[in-house]
Amino acid sequence: MSRIFAVVAASVAIAGLGAAWIATQNQNTDAFANCRTSTIAGGAGAIGGPFELVNTKGQIVTDTDVVTEPTLIYFGYTFCPDVCPLDNARNAEAIDILAQKGVSATPVFISIDPERDTPEVMADFSEIIHDKLIGLTGSAEQVKAASKAYKTYYQKQDGDDEYYLVNHSTYTYLVLPELGFVDFFKREETAQQMADRVGCFVENA
Repeated sequence: MSRIFAVVAASVAIAGLGAAWIATQNQNTDAFANCRTSTIAGGAGAIGGPFELVNTKGQIVTDTDVVTEPTLIYFGYTFCPDVCPLDNARNAEAIDILAQKGVSATPVFISIDPERDTPEVMADFSEIIHDKLIGLTGSAEQVKAASKAYKTYYQKQDGDDEYYLVNHSTYTYLVLPELGFVDFFKREETAQQMADRVGCFVENA
């Protein structure tokens, strides 16, 4: 009987070592493994990519023009009654916390309501939220392409042509220059939690 127990114990030990080895290999292949709090389906490379939009000055800009430092990208719209203002304010607070730590980062707000969110409207909204906030809009096609790249969802609701609402996803995406998308943040995460994780990615980049 003791021989059986010995064999079982050895098998458990080997399995444990194997699991530890796999975990170590995963960490070795992902420089940001210690920074992530969730698994990204398909890997980080499945989200993000090039986009072409219009800034608050009416100029066409690309992702390389916008992402010049750690960047927090959020998709929403200015007529949003509560979620978008709160989320953008939270993101702006995270930017300020990072600045206190000596990390410069940029908040970006991409409109999914180009019919109403003209460059002028985006400029007014951005100025209220944060002096570093980059507001982007564009044609329906440009916005759709950017949304598709980041796997976001939005759907205009039926109703008044002027006062309609838009259902949309509420993730914030962390994008690093040259590396692209690396992680996302959910609504329930605080500005401090976001700043801590962004700092981790910056330190390990």
